[in-house]
Amino acid sequence: MPDHRVVFDFAVEFANGGELQGKEFRLDIDAHDIEDRALGDLLVADLGLLMVSAVRIRNKRIIEEAHKRVGRALVRADAPVGLEGSAGSAAPARPTYIDLSQPIRDGMVTYPGLPAPTIGAHLTREASRERYAPGTEFFIGTISMVANTGTYLDVPFHRFADGLDLVHLPASACADVPGVVVRPGDVRVIDVDVLADVEVRGRAVLFHSGWDRHFGTPAYAVEAPFLTEAAARRLVDGRAVLVGIDSLNIDSTDDPRRPVHTALLAAGVPIIEHMTGLDQLPDDGFAVTALAPRIEGLGSFPVRVVARITG
Repeated sequence: MPDHRVVFDFAVEFANGGELQGKEFRLDIDAHDIEDRALGDLLVADLGLLMVSAVRIRNKRIIEEAHKRVGRALVRADAPVGLEGSAGSAAPARPTYIDLSQPIRDGMVTYPGLPAPTIGAHLTREASRERYAPGTEFFIGTISMVANTGTYLDVPFHRFADGLDLVHLPASACADVPGVVVRPGDVRVIDVDVLADVEVRGRAVLFHSGWDRHFGTPAYAVEAPFLTEAAARRLVDGRAVLVGIDSLNIDSTDDPRRPVHTALLAAGVPIIEHMTGLDQLPDDGFAVTALAPRIEGLGSFPVRVVARITG
């Protein structure tokens, strides 16, 4: 029986932006036909791609041609498929990650009244050429900023002098924590009622207000959504382990008591503020990781927050 290969054009879109295209690409198959979805999964597995959000197949045709990858498991026309996984036994499934962090840029204002970061160079590429062999160059950057810049994590030391700082907070507190998204709708005051049917125990509870659409503009600091003290108390009593919001502050900036910070951090519950991309998450079926450097004597610092889709 002759070998079969599939010839096709493709476009791959990535969840973190960008696109990969190819024309007249060829892959081995062990059937005389293959569905587009199965072919997309085979392509993702063959190229070892991550964070794929969509695959478009065009101009597909099947040809009789000797297989080029002898000994490799091939896709069957009836193989089970999944966007980020594999078709048949071509490769193990890969997780999907969604970035929930704001980029940090030179001069960017996160919170009104706090200085913007300054990003520069300690060693430029041009200067480095004098130190290294021809064709070898490096860039060593500098950054000056307040700890509360971009998407950042607050730990107990931020509020309490005897609370855990970034060195002493266990990594497990913010790594691979099962998550749930609460979507209160177009409201400013996020009260305890939105948590009525939400299981928060042992979870990262993320509040999707949609206010991140204003980040970097003057509107971000005006009438921003926040949690009430009652909502914070419900999170503590329900044993939530991590809380985040895509807004200016988890507290009302009109309340100098900062009751939400006080309740959560007193209970050892870290807080993530200025998140983004929560609209990309399912309501549950994901795990959150938000790790900051281990810096002694700091209670806040920018974090790269990612959600791993598990459901």
